[in-house]
Amino acid sequence: MNAHTSQTSKSLLTSAATASSDSRAVLAAWLTFFAASAFAAELRVSTDFEGGSAKVEAIDQAARVIRFMPDGDPQRGWACWWYLRVDGAAKGERVTLNLAGSDRPTRNNGQDTDKPLAASWAMPARATFSTDGKAWRHTAPGKREGAGILYEVTGTGGPLWVAWGPPFTPRDTDALLAEAEKKLPAAKSFELARTREGRPVRGLRVSEATAPKPPGIWVHARQHAWESGACWVARGFTEWLVSDDADARWLRGHAEVFIVPIMDVDNAATGNGGKEAAPRDHNRDWDDQPVYPEVAAAQQRLRGWAKEQRLDVFLDLHNPGPGDLKPFFFTGPPELLTESGRVNRTNFLAAAQARITGPLALDPKPRVTGPAYHPLWKQISGQWVNANGNPHTVSICLETSWNTPHSTTDGYRTVGQQLGQAVADYVRTRPAPEKRD
Repeated sequence: MNAHTSQTSKSLLTSAATASSDSRAVLAAWLTFFAASAFAAELRVSTDFEGGSAKVEAIDQAARVIRFMPDGDPQRGWACWWYLRVDGAAKGERVTLNLAGSDRPTRNNGQDTDKPLAASWAMPARATFSTDGKAWRHTAPGKREGAGILYEVTGTGGPLWVAWGPPFTPRDTDALLAEAEKKLPAAKSFELARTREGRPVRGLRVSEATAPKPPGIWVHARQHAWESGACWVARGFTEWLVSDDADARWLRGHAEVFIVPIMDVDNAATGNGGKEAAPRDHNRDWDDQPVYPEVAAAQQRLRGWAKEQRLDVFLDLHNPGPGDLKPFFFTGPPELLTESGRVNRTNFLAAAQARITGPLALDPKPRVTGPAYHPLWKQISGQWVNANGNPHTVSICLETSWNTPHSTTDGYRTVGQQLGQAVADYVRTRPAPEKRD
């Protein structure tokens, strides 16, 4: 064998050895993958808890993909809310949630339709998740795929909770009220009513006023159960009100404040949307014969304040549409107010504009809920208060954006604090009330 032949043989042997080594590496990688797949814990999804709701269509255990859609009953409101628990995700393992819109016909404008709700209502740019069911944060932005959207979460070895937005259930109301009562002796919880399904609708009264009939401030949230962000705004308002903040001390020393964090308790507890529920939703139920006991109970308390000429501020807290990226106010038609009512509302809006400055900054232009807004517009709570309150009453609806990077528990709570400061500014400077004949 000559030197050239010997060198060629060595090269061939080296190449063969390298190829064999590469093959073994590839084989080992495949074996590792299949072993991991074989021994990975089974992904499991559950919704059998307060507020839980999702219709699981399939779970691809190998690809670690969960395909699902909202599972609300359209007769109990828009099927856009979803909230589920995932078990079986190992620490560091990525799990994909593939969300589709509901395929069930929805209700709108007080009537059944033959079309599903637009999927965008169920698809936030970022989902919300938690590793303990208490602290909530955003996922990375979802990725649109066809008519659906993909969210990715990373396992911790324990359960993961994933939702449309930060959940707030009746148990969270209980915790909030207990915390407020512990912090401030003047904070007293109360039961507004029992729902049609027998659940308590609870609230908080806060006042250190010495005057016998101080100005009345009514704040409630979640007349539409899917709008969970509104509850976090109410929580921020409550936490601020019972704090040592100077404006909060002034307000509770000069007013009587009632806060109801969840009005539509039944649908919030069962994971239904609430909005456009049959025969009508909570915020279309404000007439002389309300369907919901909690609406009737709120009307009774508000009529009592109006009789005493002290229904000063009524605040209805909501979340708006997916494309509304700034908080804004809905108001009733100005021509239906007295002169003092128009002046007071203008002054309140100015106070709110000065306070609600970010990270969720208020849109300076309010919108009107009149005849063009909804067939039952006169039965919306704010309009009922305009018609049944005092001439000086400010009745208004705050819609806080849910589809932005700042639509988090902290972002919502900041809006609630800023709203409280705006109320204090307004009450401190409002003119003397005008009596209704």
